[in-house]
Amino acid sequence: MKLRIPTGILALMLLILPFLLPVKLAGQADQALRSEVKGGISGVFLYKSFEKIDTTGSKPVIRHHEGIVFEMTGGEGIEYSFFMDGPDEHWTPWAGRNYKEYTNLTHGHYSFMYRYRNRMGEVAGEGSFSFRVRVPWYISTTALILYPIALFLILIMIRRRTHRLFRERQKRLEELIEERTEELQHEKEKSDNLLANMLPKGTAAEIMLTGKAAKTKYNFVTVLFSDIQGFTRIAEEMNPEVLIDELDRFFFHFDSVAEKYRIEKIKTIGDAYMCAGGIPERNRTNPVEVVLAALEMQKYMETMRNDPANIAARFWDIRVGIHTGTVIAGVVGHKKITYDIWGDTVNTASRMESSGEPGKINISGTTYEFVKEYFTCYYRGRMPVKYKGDLDMYFVTGIKPELSEPDGTPNRKFFTRIEMIRILDVEEHVFASYAENASPDLFFHSTDYIRSVCLNADLLARAENLEDRDYIHLRLASVFLFFGYVFDYHNPHAASRKRAEEILTVYGFDKSTFEAVASLMSRAFSPEQDSAAGRVLHDAVYDFTGRVDFVNMTDRLFREEMAYGKVVDLKEWFRELISNVQGNPFLTDTARRLESVSRETQLNALQSFADERINNN
Repeated sequence: MKLRIPTGILALMLLILPFLLPVKLAGQADQALRSEVKGGISGVFLYKSFEKIDTTGSKPVIRHHEGIVFEMTGGEGIEYSFFMDGPDEHWTPWAGRNYKEYTNLTHGHYSFMYRYRNRMGEVAGEGSFSFRVRVPWYISTTALILYPIALFLILIMIRRRTHRLFRERQKRLEELIEERTEELQHEKEKSDNLLANMLPKGTAAEIMLTGKAAKTKYNFVTVLFSDIQGFTRIAEEMNPEVLIDELDRFFFHFDSVAEKYRIEKIKTIGDAYMCAGGIPERNRTNPVEVVLAALEMQKYMETMRNDPANIAARFWDIRVGIHTGTVIAGVVGHKKITYDIWGDTVNTASRMESSGEPGKINISGTTYEFVKEYFTCYYRGRMPVKYKGDLDMYFVTGIKPELSEPDGTPNRKFFTRIEMIRILDVEEHVFASYAENASPDLFFHSTDYIRSVCLNADLLARAENLEDRDYIHLRLASVFLFFGYVFDYHNPHAASRKRAEEILTVYGFDKSTFEAVASLMSRAFSPEQDSAAGRVLHDAVYDFTGRVDFVNMTDRLFREEMAYGKVVDLKEWFRELISNVQGNPFLTDTARRLESVSRETQLNALQSFADERINNN
C-alpha cells in the first residue's frame, strides 16, 4: 500500500520547513569564546546561538536579530572603547564599562574592535573579533528554492480542488439532467402510449413525426360491426351506472380480443362496436381473424348471459355483421383527432349487422368466399339491404369440426392453414424492406438472390414432401436467412435472428415457431443436417453452385466482400471458397437431380477463375 501525502499538506510542510531549520542548526543557549590579548587582558564574547564555534578558521555565525554581548576581563582602573562597523558610527568614549551589547543585528559580516588603556591614559592593547549574522530564513537560499515549489504545489492543490468542485457540480448537473430526462421520457411514454391507444401505431408515429397523417387506401379489409340488441329498452330499465359498467366490461373484452387477432379497433358509438382487420398492417388472413374474433365475442356474451352471479347481463345480446372489401383509412379532426375508415365496405358491414339476428354472426357473400374453408356457415339466401339491393348473407355457426378442438376453439391444423397464408405476408414485408434498405454493394446478396433462395426452398420442399409444420418453418427461415445483411454485414446472422423475432411476432406467429426458424437458420450452412427441412434449406442456399452462372455469382460474391473489406488475402479467400464448395454437396435427391453442372466441373472453373484473379492482382 502506497502512502500518499495530500498536496496541501506537502506545501504547508515546505513553508514551515525554513522555520524549523534554524532550530535544528542552533547550538547551546549561551556559549562563550575567550580571546587572550596582551597585557593580561582577555575578552569573553558571549552569544546565544552560534551555529558553530570558530574551530576550523571560519567565522562564528549567529541567527538573524539575535543579540551578542562582548565582555572584557581585566584589572581595575582599565578603560575601554569599542567600535563595530555598521551599528556604530564612532568609537565609543573611553569608559570603565567593560562590556558592549548589540541586538537586532541584520544579516552580514561584522568585525568588533576594542581597545583599552591604563590609568595613565596610555593605550595598552587592542583587538578584534569577526563573526557573521546569518541571512534570515525567509530570504535564505533554501527558502528561495522552497517558495516556488510550495507555490507550485499550492497551485496544483487549487487546481485539483477546483477540478474536484467542477466534477462534483457537473455530476450534480448530470444527475439533475438524467432525472429530468427520465421524467420527460416517462411523460413522453405516457403520451405516446395514449396516442398509440387512440391511433394505430404507424399512424401515431407519422403524426408525431410530421404533425399529420395521410389517408390510405386498403383494398382488402374486413370490417366488423356489433350492436347490443334492445339497448334502448335496457337503458330505460337499468340503473345508468350499472349500465355503463356492464357496457365498459363488454367493450374491454372486445378490445382484448381485437388485439389478440391483430384487429384495429375503430370506434364505439353508444352500444355499437366497430373494428377492422387488415389495417394498418396489410395481411391476407384478416377475414378469418375477424370471424374468429366475432366468435369469441359471441361466446363471451353467452357466458355472461348464463352467469347467475351477473343478473344484469342476462338481458344483453349482440348482433354482428361482417363484410370484406376496400376502405380508405385516415385521421380526422385537428384538436380531438380520431382514426376512422370510409367506403362502401363500411356501409355494407353496417347493413350486415342491422340485417342480422340477436346472438348471430351475419357475413356477406364476399367474406364467405374467404372463410368458407375454415368455418361452417348457414346460407340465408339473398336478403334485401337498404340502398344495396339483394345481397348474399350467411350465418357463421362455428369452426369446421376437423379444424377445431372439442370445446370449439381452433386446433393446430387450423392455425397451420392460417400460417401457410401468413408466410406470403411475411415474404412481402421482408422483400419490400430488403429492396428499400439494401446497399448497392450487396452484389451477391441482392434481392434477386434472396428471392431465388426462397423459391428454391419452396420447390425442394414440395418435391421432398415436407410436412406442413416443417414447410412453414423452412419457408420462414429462407425468408429471414439473409435479411440481416441489410442491417449488419459483419454479423448478419444475429441481425437476421433479431428481425425474425420482431416480424414474426407482428404477424401472429408464436414463440415455438420462431425457435424452430432460428434453429434452421443457425445450421443452414452446415452439411450436417438432421432434419428434412434443414437439408432442403442447405440445398436452397447452395443452389447457385450447381447453376451455369456459378462463376458469375462467385465474381459477385468476390466484389461484395471486397467492398466490405472481408478479402484480406486473395489466395486464402479463394482457398476457403473452394473448400466451402467442396464440403457442401447437395443433400437432397431433388437438388442433385436439378444440378445443371457437375460439382467437379464447377470446381475446375472456380480454380481457373481464382488463378485469373490472383494473376491480375
